[in-house]
Amino acid sequence: MPGIEKHTTPLDRRKLEALFHAHFPGLVAFARKYVFDEDTAREVVHGVFVNLWERRAEIDASKPMKSYLFTSVHHRCLNEIRNRRKTDTQTDVEGNYFDDGGEFEDHLETIELEERIAKAIAALAPQSRRVFKLNRFEGLTYREISTKLNISQKTVETLMSRTLKTLREKLKDYLITIAWFLIIYLVTIK
Repeated sequence: MPGIEKHTTPLDRRKLEALFHAHFPGLVAFARKYVFDEDTAREVVHGVFVNLWERRAEIDASKPMKSYLFTSVHHRCLNEIRNRRKTDTQTDVEGNYFDDGGEFEDHLETIELEERIAKAIAALAPQSRRVFKLNRFEGLTYREISTKLNISQKTVETLMSRTLKTLREKLKDYLITIAWFLIIYLVTIK
């Protein structure tokens, strides 16, 4: 609005260093889930911090930065995977080229599936989303959820039933892929 001045806190070197020390290990671990390589994960995260520093005049350091950092790392990882996919080849330590055998394409499909699942969960009604996350991501039982949210256990059961039905409908085209990933996951953890 004209006449209203935005008050922002600039990102200075001290704040950037504090962010770096607080979030670097977690961001590298997060990036490694996408790029499968420690060095590449570190490069991605370093790139995010370099970009943050270059854009410091545009950044309001008074706002929480954790979400911004993780989102930036996520996007840089996707770009890294897409760049690798474009070349369709990689080099080994000696510089010899070899075909990736579709590994990056499969990985990109996995990432896209994870994004679809995340969008489907984000589209849920707030209470349904909260109940679902408490049960599936935090491992709480229906009874524990009902106590935590101060609602009846029957309400929790109804919300979960509706939520699972909604997710099945939204992800029906991916159910076979999801089942395949679950089977692979179960086999690899034994």
